[in-house]
Amino acid sequence: MPDQSVLIVDDEEMIRTALEQWLRLSGFETHVATDASSALARLDEVKPHVILSDVRMPGLSGLDLLRKVRERTVPAEVILITGHGDVPMAVEAMRQGAFDFIQKPYVPDELVSSLKKAAEQSALKREIASLRRRLDGGEAELANRLVGNSPPMERLRQAVLELAHIPTDLIILGETGTGKEVVARCLHDFSPRAKGAFVAVNCAAIPADLIESELFGHEAGAFTGAGAQRIGKFEYANGGTLLLDEIESMPLLAQAKVLRVIQERVVERVGSNKQIPLDLRIIAASKVDLAKESREGRFRADLYYRLNLATLPLAPLRDRGDDCVFLFHHFLGEAAKRFGRPVPTLHPADIQALLHHRWPGNVRELKAAADRFAIGLDATGRSLKAIIGLDVADAPAVQGGLAERVAAYERRLIEAELTRHNNSIAAAAEALQVPRRTLSEKMSRLGVER
Repeated sequence: MPDQSVLIVDDEEMIRTALEQWLRLSGFETHVATDASSALARLDEVKPHVILSDVRMPGLSGLDLLRKVRERTVPAEVILITGHGDVPMAVEAMRQGAFDFIQKPYVPDELVSSLKKAAEQSALKREIASLRRRLDGGEAELANRLVGNSPPMERLRQAVLELAHIPTDLIILGETGTGKEVVARCLHDFSPRAKGAFVAVNCAAIPADLIESELFGHEAGAFTGAGAQRIGKFEYANGGTLLLDEIESMPLLAQAKVLRVIQERVVERVGSNKQIPLDLRIIAASKVDLAKESREGRFRADLYYRLNLATLPLAPLRDRGDDCVFLFHHFLGEAAKRFGRPVPTLHPADIQALLHHRWPGNVRELKAAADRFAIGLDATGRSLKAIIGLDVADAPAVQGGLAERVAAYERRLIEAELTRHNNSIAAAAEALQVPRRTLSEKMSRLGVER
């Protein structure tokens, strides 16, 4: 256990001494104060993780101490002990923000367990506060949008701040749900083009026969159904930034025409010979390795070379250490505000669930879990383990031959993904990286119901 300090506040010397000895043997760094006023005076010096205080003392009571600690926004948890406790006093203590309320006589091991949980909660608060203090100016604003303090996120924020001011096209690479569009928006918002438009196009969502019209626009009567003039995405983003998301899904013929527009910086609407000059930044985003796709003929090599003036790789959430905890806190606060609910407390078991999950859906999956945790009204309640779903490592043993075991495992995995994605077959299929039809057939064969 890392150094975790406890400030013991009690007016009885015998109790102070006994608690100090017991907690030192349990691995805590201990400090003592004879009353609440002395404890308040020592807060800046000691910087305790936990304040363990008696309730009834001469002068300020333990409840008074709790209120003053909260007013000073000290990142310490408060545990109150009393021999005179009753239900109203406990309710008032918890309402004021006490971490726990323990009545004498108490079991020493239970007290130590509560102190360890409180210290972990305090340490987490300190890490978040430290991250916010370290970053200022543009970095502070960027840290609120690209949340995390892992080395990959530190490098990403620095790269975004540098590339935002370099007028070059670039590629963002990352798995589904890693936040490619969020990074692209940051590149735009921190650039000299921030006052221009940011236009995001999902190339995979546009039918092949309409992609030219969507990107380049068309004149009235250019083709059947073109009843009026249409401004294309390239032209609409003029003066700003155009994001071509999932560019690997763009047909090869359209890629050739996009390459010409990028090289010449002019666009012609379908059905027109008039060239419209363009002044914009183009960001391509992909969940696959475009270099490999170009070598294997599925993506134009010349377009890849033209776009690849710089590349921003986004690390998957599973490779970002405890960033998932910071991100979860961030999304939890947003969700609570959006739903008009109080921010629920994360307990050590919840934090362990966050850290041990593999997050196949990355930040998008994490945000959905935070939303459900903030609401806390469905069948899973506020169990993060249930909300996150069943991991492979959690799968119980299954009897039978290979076919039976594989079928049972597939059934559990599909059920877990459906639970995680609120019974959306489309979202579960994306997370499992299989076509929706294939997933539906497997559900029917395995007897999985929504």
